[in-house]
Amino acid sequence: MITHLIPHLLAFTNPLKPLEHLLQHILVWLHVTVGFTWAWSIVALTVLVRILLVPVTVKQIHSMQNLQAHAPEMKALQQKWKHDKQRQNEELMKFYRENKINPAASCLPMVLQIPIFISLFYVLRHFDANVLPHYGGSVGWLHLVDITQPVKDGWGPLLLVIYVASQLSSSYFMSSTMQGAQRILLMVLPVLFVPFILKFPAGLMLYWLTTNLWTTGQGLVTRRLMPKPELPEKRSSRTPAKDEPPLESGNGAAGAPTKPAAPARKPVAGPPRRVKRKKGGGGAKR
Repeated sequence: MITHLIPHLLAFTNPLKPLEHLLQHILVWLHVTVGFTWAWSIVALTVLVRILLVPVTVKQIHSMQNLQAHAPEMKALQQKWKHDKQRQNEELMKFYRENKINPAASCLPMVLQIPIFISLFYVLRHFDANVLPHYGGSVGWLHLVDITQPVKDGWGPLLLVIYVASQLSSSYFMSSTMQGAQRILLMVLPVLFVPFILKFPAGLMLYWLTTNLWTTGQGLVTRRLMPKPELPEKRSSRTPAKDEPPLESGNGAAGAPTKPAAPARKPVAGPPRRVKRKKGGGGAKR
């Protein structure tokens, strides 16, 4: 009796099991009702997921643009407190709160896709046993790869090369506001992951390839259509404060501050000046 309960207990303890069933039902609906092949059903599933993530993606784009606009100020804070990492983090957190910046928003769409990626992995892993016997259909994609087979088989390496290229292009748009070391790491990670994904089902690579192409196209479109946030006004020591009127030269209005008058210059002491008297009257010259 206990052996019969083990599969149910495992299913209960797996929090992604409901999402796995949901993705499987969507794929079956796209294949049976809409008429897509299984491979193109995965592509359509990817598009549906990205459409649902559009509101989150818009927040991501605004957050990245906001970070880019305030990048010089944040860099100045980092340079000012480079010898005190704790104070540097405190000042950056304070700066984020004052300017309503959420650095985590730029990673939110990717984080939300991780459970979908894992659930789709399990759907394709048991696809031959759970789906194909009931619904049939071809599991090929462009007569090149079998979506249930590992990427390393057949033409799978070609799909892997396209995936890496698409991942690099999408990472380029996602890392435009990151620091140099972080951007290099994000660009190198797709290449480092290649040995680990060789045993993944080709359908999983097809999902990630589609979402990378979506991200690349989305980056191109938003760069043209979405306005960039206005840069903060640069102030200097000569810029008057907003709550104080500027100083006026000359005869300003009543109550306006004016420059104090220069003190009168004192005459320089010297010998007395001689005065000539008019001739006549027998007066003598002094």
